[in-house]
Amino acid sequence: MIAQEYIEVIYIEDNMADAELAIDSFQEHRMANRIHLLEDGQEALDFFFGERFKELSALPKLIILDLKLPKVDGLEVLTELKKSVLFKDIPIVILTSSNEDSDIRKAYELGANSYIVKPVNFAKFTETIKQLGLYWLLLNKPKKS
Repeated sequence: MIAQEYIEVIYIEDNMADAELAIDSFQEHRMANRIHLLEDGQEALDFFFGERFKELSALPKLIILDLKLPKVDGLEVLTELKKSVLFKDIPIVILTSSNEDSDIRKAYELGANSYIVKPVNFAKFTETIKQLGLYWLLLNKPKKS
């Protein structure tokens, strides 16, 4: 699968083992041109609302967000992104280890487009990333402005 347009993905994850697996899966299946890894919630907010955002060649087509982040948690990052006119229509997929009903409910209330609990099995995790990318980057048709 080859990307037909320039596709930027933002991945906000503090677990480097999970991040490496996910990024490897995206690269193996050539679903994105560039993946930006942000390692905590404060770094994510600084990226989106600061000068570093200008590094992007295009608006991100997808944001993948962990909930249990250091400094600023994922729900707060989600809240700030969905309040922004620039980012509110970008799909945000929660990819987290939390299977708590309260986290799931709160994420959807705040505007998450999908909520996925990370599989602990290596093969299932990489397959989940592949399916996530296939759907959100290749199959899903975003709202036109």
